[in-house]
Amino acid sequence: MTRPGGVWQNWGRTAKVRPQRVEFPASAAAVQRAVQSAAARGMAVKPVGAGHSFSGIAVAPGVLLDLRDLSGLVAVDRERARVSLRAGTPLHRIPRLLAPYGLAMPNLGDIDRQSIAGAISTGTHGTGAGFGGLATQVVGVTLVTGEGELLRVDESENAELLPAVALGLGALGVLVEVTLQCVPAFLLHARERPEPLAQVLDELPNRAAEADHFEFYWFPHTDVALTMTNARLPESARRRPLPPVSRWVEDTLLSNVAYRALCMAGTVVPAAVPAISRLGARTVGHREFTDRSPRVFTHRRTVRFREMEYAIPADRVGAAFEAVRALIDERGWRISFPVEVRFAAPDPLWMSTAHDRPTGYIAVHRYWRENPTAYFAAVEEIMLAHGGRPHWGKMHTLDAGQLRQAYPRFDDFLAVRDRLDPQRIFRNTYLDRVLG
Repeated sequence: MTRPGGVWQNWGRTAKVRPQRVEFPASAAAVQRAVQSAAARGMAVKPVGAGHSFSGIAVAPGVLLDLRDLSGLVAVDRERARVSLRAGTPLHRIPRLLAPYGLAMPNLGDIDRQSIAGAISTGTHGTGAGFGGLATQVVGVTLVTGEGELLRVDESENAELLPAVALGLGALGVLVEVTLQCVPAFLLHARERPEPLAQVLDELPNRAAEADHFEFYWFPHTDVALTMTNARLPESARRRPLPPVSRWVEDTLLSNVAYRALCMAGTVVPAAVPAISRLGARTVGHREFTDRSPRVFTHRRTVRFREMEYAIPADRVGAAFEAVRALIDERGWRISFPVEVRFAAPDPLWMSTAHDRPTGYIAVHRYWRENPTAYFAAVEEIMLAHGGRPHWGKMHTLDAGQLRQAYPRFDDFLAVRDRLDPQRIFRNTYLDRVLG
């Protein structure tokens, strides 16, 4: 977000910049004018959504295009269950826009504060071994190229570009419209409960394969995993939502207010962190309910943190997780934030972390007032040893030379970049590092 004085900083407080100019385009034509004007002045341009990336992917030292006014529903194709949205539309507003048409997004991530353009451009994903990340729902985009031209990419126009632009890292142009393939609205039956970590790890391949959506959190310094298993049901099924008071107590009071206090206490007295983790593991979970899919997939997170997440082949998740667990014990670190494990289906998108392989994700976090450097660096070594690909919107240290080895279509992506942004008007320091 942009604050008084013209300084932009992201939510995780890992990146900030004072752009030379900030613009708030409300139409595709306004974006075109901004890009053309910047190009004429030799200035770089970066679109910015909600600032929920922990990496520097959205840092805009030249012209910052704040897309908050480029929001809302453009069109609905009822027959094909497709919707077109303006690029700055926040994820949390999309369910209300789709509801009158009986539609829903097939899958969502844990947080819904991002814009749709930012979410797909950074590879945001949820969990479910049979479901891809949000970018796999994209069947068309309209973008402004580096030369200020409006380009449509879908199955009938420039179709060969879709595997690149659906997850384009903000390097190929400014998205102004996104068309999503939706599904009929559905419910999720959610079961959340703490279980013995050893049992969860033993059963992990089957648990991930058999459930529609499965993930777990592990609180370091405990032997407990908080499992979350969701089964898809038709919208006609009976809703059994959490009582409002119960939901507020668990999701707001305990998961945010009380947890923030515990994290702050851990920064003052690190030795207390194991006890805090054991307390956290005992006070969460143990609930079962059925509700509309967005209310189950997403959660409100107000405790500020920093995150690194790696995608690895699904069959290596157990070994990589055990290595992270052993690492924390060996180093004697006091880690107050849980480790998160999720899954995704393989997909054909060139720069997707799940490109061409069944994928598991391991995410590590630290409270924002704690230095994550040593912890993240050591975990990164483990992930790389297991064929890891870093989440584009989260913290990592890899450069173009390393990433080229991880992505078979890396050079094809760069060729599309040469075509759509030959002058590199959309570059920034992060893209220079990861794309060369």
